[in-house]
Amino acid sequence: MDGNETVDRSDADRPERSDGAAGTDDDSSDDDAESATNVDESAVDATESVTDGGGPVVDGDQQAAPAGDDDASMPGVPDPEPQENDVPEDVQKYARFTKMDGAQYDRVNEFLRDRTYVTAREWAIARLCSDFRTETGVEMTKIGENLPELVPFMTDTYTPQAVNQARASFEEKVRKAGATFLYGAMCDFFTAEELDDVMYESTEVAKFLLEVEGVDLSVEEELEAEDRISSVMREVREASEELRERDES
Repeated sequence: MDGNETVDRSDADRPERSDGAAGTDDDSSDDDAESATNVDESAVDATESVTDGGGPVVDGDQQAAPAGDDDASMPGVPDPEPQENDVPEDVQKYARFTKMDGAQYDRVNEFLRDRTYVTAREWAIARLCSDFRTETGVEMTKIGENLPELVPFMTDTYTPQAVNQARASFEEKVRKAGATFLYGAMCDFFTAEELDDVMYESTEVAKFLLEVEGVDLSVEEELEAEDRISSVMREVREASEELRERDES
């Protein structure tokens, strides 16, 4: 497959994993996010928690192998280190994840799994798929062949199929998490104040991940995002109240 080849995002044509196992990467551990996330600590302290140099560097197929994480079954495809002249210009200029220099995969993965449903591999590849999208699809081959150059905590190259599978897994988890949250908001389990707390915590985690990626959010952009979220939540509450009143009548 040529380095400039793109792979269409259609899930209907989703390839099998490179180890021959078909289907979506479903992290089987039920991480229920039992404790409320507190991300009010400074970005510096939070970044240190995932860039700490302690522990062995996770390498090769074990790069994505924390306990209960199906990433262990998704091996990369080790290749010789690319020479600088072989690295595409847009890859050399790619500036995401620079705050993660020195981070190790297992520590990044642990940080994410404590706060989200996605793995470090899914997080990184989802961002790359967004940044390397073209009019005809996503440059899966370029992402996979240059993965260690693009993301500091990824140490292996990946096949286009492995990149596509990680992207599909990320999308599925986002959809399931969204459905779970909306059900919790509409079933009258949480009070309005509790839902505000959930939204605040979720927003803080999302903003922190964007900052780590190198996205600069202005105060105006943050306020606009919070206003959109608040508007959606008001509509959810109103719809939920209407449904309950209809059932009670």
